[in-house]
Amino acid sequence: MTESIADLSAPRRIGLVEDHESVAIGLAAMLETQPDLELVAIAGTVAELLGHPACRTEGGPPLELVVLDLRLADDSTPEDNVATLRANGMEVLVFTGADNAYLVRSAARAGVLGVVRKSEDVATVVAAVRRAASGEQVVTTDWAAAIDSDPRLSSVGLSPRQEEVLTLYASGEKASRVARLTGLSEQTVNDYLGRIRQKYADAGRPAPTKTDLYKRAVEDGWLPVPEHRLP
Repeated sequence: MTESIADLSAPRRIGLVEDHESVAIGLAAMLETQPDLELVAIAGTVAELLGHPACRTEGGPPLELVVLDLRLADDSTPEDNVATLRANGMEVLVFTGADNAYLVRSAARAGVLGVVRKSEDVATVVAAVRRAASGEQVVTTDWAAAIDSDPRLSSVGLSPRQEEVLTLYASGEKASRVARLTGLSEQTVNDYLGRIRQKYADAGRPAPTKTDLYKRAVEDGWLPVPEHRLP
C-alpha cells in the first residue's frame, strides 16, 4: 500500500530532445523548482534519448512525456521522430521557435499533444509541460493553426452514424454508454469504432488509441478545439 501511494505522488518523468545546450539548460531550470515534474533525460537526438538509462525501465512507458525540438542537427524529420517516440510508448510536446509552418504542421500531423514556442514565458512553458505530462492536449494558437492549414488532413468519409459514434466516444464516453445513447448494441458500437479506425488508417492518419481518435475528431471538426487554450 505504501508503494502505491508513493507511486501516485511521484513526479512526472520528462525527457528532452534538444541539440542547443542553452535551450536545454533553460528548460531544466524552469522545471527544477516544480515538485511534480522531473527532467530525467536530455539528448541531442531521439536515438540518443532511447539509449539513455532513464528509458531502460521495465513495466510501462519509461517517460510520461518527451519535449521535442523540431529542428535537430541529425536531419531527422518531426514525423519520424514523433512516430518513433510514440511507438516506444511516449507522448510528445513540441518545443520550438515555430518559425517554419511546414515543420509545425508535420509534427501536428504525427500526433503530438501540442506545440509551445520557446519564446513563451516560464509560466506558459511549465503549464504546457504539466498538461502534456498528464496526457492532456496542449492547445496553442500555433497548434490549432497548424491543423487548420494542413491540406493533407484529408476527409476520411465517415457516415453520419459513424460521426455520431466517434463524437460520443472520443469525447470520453465508454462504448457501453455510446450504445445506450445511440440505441445501438455495444458490439455494433465496437464494430463502428473498428471501421472508423480503419478509415483513418487508410487515409494515412492512424488512430489506434482513444486519445488518437480524440485528436482526429478535433482535427476534422467533429469536436471543438478545447477551450483551455494557452496563449
